[in-house]
Amino acid sequence: MTRRMKPLRGPSWKRPDMLKQFRALSCLGSVLLAAVSSPQAGSPQPNLIHVEIAGLRNESGHVLCALYSSPEGFPKNGDRAVGHAKSEISHGHAICEFSGFGVGKYAVSVFHDENSNGKLDSNFLGIPREGVGASNNAKGHFGPPKFDAAAFQFAGGRLDLKITITYL
Repeated sequence: MTRRMKPLRGPSWKRPDMLKQFRALSCLGSVLLAAVSSPQAGSPQPNLIHVEIAGLRNESGHVLCALYSSPEGFPKNGDRAVGHAKSEISHGHAICEFSGFGVGKYAVSVFHDENSNGKLDSNFLGIPREGVGASNNAKGHFGPPKFDAAAFQFAGGRLDLKITITYL
């Protein structure tokens, strides 16, 4: 004698055994979607040099930053820089970022362009009237700092630097 089972009514996903499988697959799908859309999911982060500038005496103008890969032109000749950034000032701080640069030796120069004329203003002796700074907080002796004093090794990924502006 064979006992006949009563067919379940309604859609198959409402059956208790199918409901458990549906929930498990749904949960797995959510996890996979989060992993694929997450920037940490195996895809490398772009190279980024993040520079925080502090010690700005006011919020006038902008901060102009330049990234150099060699001593040629550092820090005076911005045309020789491999990267440029411009930042607004907020509460005595500014942030410049350089992305997409490869592994290597670099130096950053910054200045507070208080009058927004795009150049570092100086007096008749060549002493800056606006605030200046360089990576490693390098200082020059009777002139701007040397590239080697400001240079840092960039190994890729993200590098955070802090520069304090000096007013002469």
